[in-house]
Amino acid sequence: MERVVNTLEIEPLYQIKIVCPHCEQEFKTSRVRPSLKKAIRTDSDFCAYYKNENPDFYVVRVCPHCGFTSTEHSTVQLSDQQTKLFKEKIGNRWQSREYSGHRSWEDALETYKLGLLCAQVIGEKERVIASLLQHIAWMYRYRGNEEQELRFLQFSLDSYIRVYELEGVGANNAKLLYLIGELHRRTGNFHEAVRWFSRVINDKKIMDAAMIRASREQWAVLREQMLAKDISLPEEMQDASSS
Repeated sequence: MERVVNTLEIEPLYQIKIVCPHCEQEFKTSRVRPSLKKAIRTDSDFCAYYKNENPDFYVVRVCPHCGFTSTEHSTVQLSDQQTKLFKEKIGNRWQSREYSGHRSWEDALETYKLGLLCAQVIGEKERVIASLLQHIAWMYRYRGNEEQELRFLQFSLDSYIRVYELEGVGANNAKLLYLIGELHRRTGNFHEAVRWFSRVINDKKIMDAAMIRASREQWAVLREQMLAKDISLPEEMQDASSS
């Protein structure tokens, strides 16, 4: 009886159809079933860990026909200039590859790097580029490659700062401010991290309780790190009650 039950286990992946924004041909890409997307733990910069298939491995969609690579947040319709740039830099050199089924860690990393290259070539929205860079950092974290993880966290941080400069701060940007603070902390820019966490905690316009709480928690972590490394605390951190 138990054997029968095992054969009925849910296949974690299912396929969706995508119409390529560049060549307009249809192709399939895999997703992880929503019922199996529960993370077993999540890092303070939103990197999630899963028992089985990792949904982050399937974020990027690669058209096997022309090589155009995107995510669900990417540009849906390309301008003539974007089409021209993509063809020149990527499309003309594309050799068909298939990423529609199960993806290994190597496959997933490859799709993210293709996605980043494509986004940079066509001048994609800065938020999309920042997210791709952050996901590449997470891919290296999964493998314990700290050097490459930190390298891409720094690229991602620089990109998120550009997002902030382009969009300014609105009531809905608490997560962006928190993330900039946390990436500063993770890359060792402690005083900058203090500055960004402080904005989330002290800006009365910010009503996002979860991000305010997360900023307070990381402020406390940061304070301990700075004390342990014998780094002088900024004025607002002198009093432990600030956190």
